[in-house]
Amino acid sequence: MGAMVELKGRRLRILPPREARFLVSDVTGWLRDPWPLVRPVELELPRAAYFEYAFLDAEGRPFPDPDAPAPAHNPWYPYARAVRLPGAAEPPRGVDELLGQVRRLEVDGRRLAVYEPPAGPAACLVVFDGVAYHRIGRMAHVAEALWRAGRIAPVRLVFSEPRAREREYRFNAGLLRHVAEEVVPEVAARWGAAERRGLWGASLGGLTALWIAQERPDLFALVGAQSPALKAEPGGYDAWRERELLTERLAREGVRPQRVALQVGRLEWLLAPVRRLAAVLAEADVPHGYREYPSGHNWYTWRVGLAEGLEELLGADLAVR
Repeated sequence: MGAMVELKGRRLRILPPREARFLVSDVTGWLRDPWPLVRPVELELPRAAYFEYAFLDAEGRPFPDPDAPAPAHNPWYPYARAVRLPGAAEPPRGVDELLGQVRRLEVDGRRLAVYEPPAGPAACLVVFDGVAYHRIGRMAHVAEALWRAGRIAPVRLVFSEPRAREREYRFNAGLLRHVAEEVVPEVAARWGAAERRGLWGASLGGLTALWIAQERPDLFALVGAQSPALKAEPGGYDAWRERELLTERLAREGVRPQRVALQVGRLEWLLAPVRRLAAVLAEADVPHGYREYPSGHNWYTWRVGLAEGLEELLGADLAVR
């Protein structure tokens, strides 16, 4: 028998199934800090919230709520199930059919997908975790819909996928060289240089986007960072408890990106670190957009925030030059 899930206004009550020993969710960092189930779980969620959860059995194995009607479509946690409060946003799908082209490219043995907008690109964004952003986030479809509506400048998207994500997305000099000295020149040589360049990513990918822009401000002026894993250290392994080295460095040395779109979910462990980074950006007078969403560290949050983030960087009311 599955869990009993009750909603009264914003109060969520979960009576777990008999075999469950722990609850895991966005607020536990999933498997990082499971909550022991000694009594029913009660939470007060934000208005219009979206909340994902699952259980662990006595052996520590995750399993979904067997009575939940459908999966949460979380590519990292396929056992996740979701609770949606009234008013929870629907992520934008963008256009159904692209007018722009998606081309394939191999650079140093890595396969890239490059979306070329119908009009010549005013900007080019290198997108980390590119497969998920292309297939799950439908980033090219969202960007083209915004451009057709006159809300953003045309943007080229270079979807990049890591070989070893946990290693490469932690202040990795090899990845920096690859992006700056191989990917950007190769794309420009094939299809022409865009006026401005930037980086985009979520979680560790968001951290990497911020770090590379700090290292190469001459090359990357724009940064989109969704739920950046600001507690990750070089060579570390636990982005839950490590130091906020990048924020410390930005506060100490000065912030270099020319424009930042910064986002986070209110139901994730990175809320306080991202708020601290937003304060550093504000104190440094860096043009930026900062948004919080009533959801967690997941692709629902990043899909919901995608259009707003692109408008923060490339809005039609901004000079893209």
